Amino acid sequence: MDRTPVSSSNISAIGYDSDSEILEVEFTNGAVYSYSGVQLGEYDGFINADSKGKYLHANIKGRYPYVKL
Repeated sequence: MDRTPVSSSNISAIGYDSDSEILEVEFTNGAVYSYSGVQLGEYDGFINADSKGKYLHANIKGRYPYVKL
């Protein structure tokens, strides 16, 4: 999956596949997490958020199942 580089102190890139509703978050430390069941509107909110880290904690973590890749 292609990931889009983002401006964030902890997140380096975000990827999304609308067919499978998979969101990938690549952190600046190199870790990558894949969240499943994420709808397009949630991805849009995340990618456009002023603070990616705050959005991730408030809207993604704890709401969607994930695996560390």
